[in-house]
Amino acid sequence: MNDMAGNWMGWLGILSAIVGFFYAPIWLGGIAIILGLIGLASPKKALAWWAIALGIVAIIIPYLF
Repeated sequence: MNDMAGNWMGWLGILSAIVGFFYAPIWLGGIAIILGLIGLASPKKALAWWAIALGIVAIIIPYLF
């Protein structure tokens, strides 16, 4: 995977996790995790790890409150 595709995967994962904080957290958090895992195949690993971490948080937050 090239740099640009990995960059897009990371940003789309982060965006879906942030939207997941407000709407459909399980679906959008899961999508963020999947996009982050796909993004790990690119050199832009920091964005992928952020997407995975935010996706996990988006899934866990509704169960805490």
